Amino acid sequence: MHPVTGAGWRARFFTLAVIWGLSFLFIKEAVQALAPLQVVAGRMVIGAAALLAFLAARSERLPRGIRTWAHLSVAATLNNVLPFTLFAYAEQRIGSALAGICNASAPLFAAVVALAALPDERLTRRRGLGLLLGFCGVFLVLGAWDGLAGHDPTGTLLALAGGLCYGFGFPYTRRFLTGSGNSSLSLAAGQLLCGSAILAVLTPVLTSAPPRLPAASVLSVVALGALGTGVAYILNYGIIARAGATVAATVAYLMPLVSVLAGVAVLGERLAWSQPAGAAVIIAGAALAQTRARVSPSVRTARRWPRRPGTQAAAGTAAPGRSGPDCARSHPAPTSAR
Repeated sequence: MHPVTGAGWRARFFTLAVIWGLSFLFIKEAVQALAPLQVVAGRMVIGAAALLAFLAARSERLPRGIRTWAHLSVAATLNNVLPFTLFAYAEQRIGSALAGICNASAPLFAAVVALAALPDERLTRRRGLGLLLGFCGVFLVLGAWDGLAGHDPTGTLLALAGGLCYGFGFPYTRRFLTGSGNSSLSLAAGQLLCGSAILAVLTPVLTSAPPRLPAASVLSVVALGALGTGVAYILNYGIIARAGATVAATVAYLMPLVSVLAGVAVLGERLAWSQPAGAAVIIAGAALAQTRARVSPSVRTARRWPRRPGTQAAAGTAAPGRSGPDCARSHPAPTSAR
């Protein structure tokens, strides 16, 4: 068993935030010469190859069962194909920094969908306040009070739609793939395989060969696949195993900071004051909205192990269960903008 604390997972955590935060810069550079679908297909194929190699190195196997693969196909569509494509189209119109800020809405949308779709989620006053605060942040990012003057509303809405896809994808993954008996690494590799297969069919039909292939765009796709969709998933897997899924999910709160710094410092992008301010409000709201009501240990035990009529629980005994890193391996943390 790996220790829960220590410098190991923290180093991976900050490395992961940097890699995923830089993904928006790589997307911006890649779409200068390649169609959005071509960028997404390239990163998916390269990322899938990296995860399959790591899976083989760990002597693990891909998930089995038609039902599991059907759910992986849906998860790949919601968590990879659609949001990756939407962000790529968005960055043809807006800067990488703003795209990274819009991505911060993903945990917020996920909280809304989870409340509607998952039976064990319920709306509390704290979570309601978080949702209200988060959506106020979205309007702040959009600059809605001045009629979106100076903004590209189409590009911004495309990026927010990418965050919304993650909002549907996270709860779907939790409901239908968490607890399937497969490791998060195995599920991630299977998900990327499904996404690669979908894009292998769509990309040749919907795009044409690019007239030129500048090295910067090609290297950006390689970096997106090998780092943002390959190495990043491996890092995330290690964080889940050592620190738990909840800690791993908080990397989404650091990504906008990295994307803004990279966009401004490397690409010379400019932001209105309302955009980083809105990102901070969104992150604060998402953090509040993701909190769950505390349930006493006796209630949790009763829910998992209901007593039969006419029987009593033995004093001093507890129902068997899994906790810590081993349990976290089967509960992949929701991640975004990979």
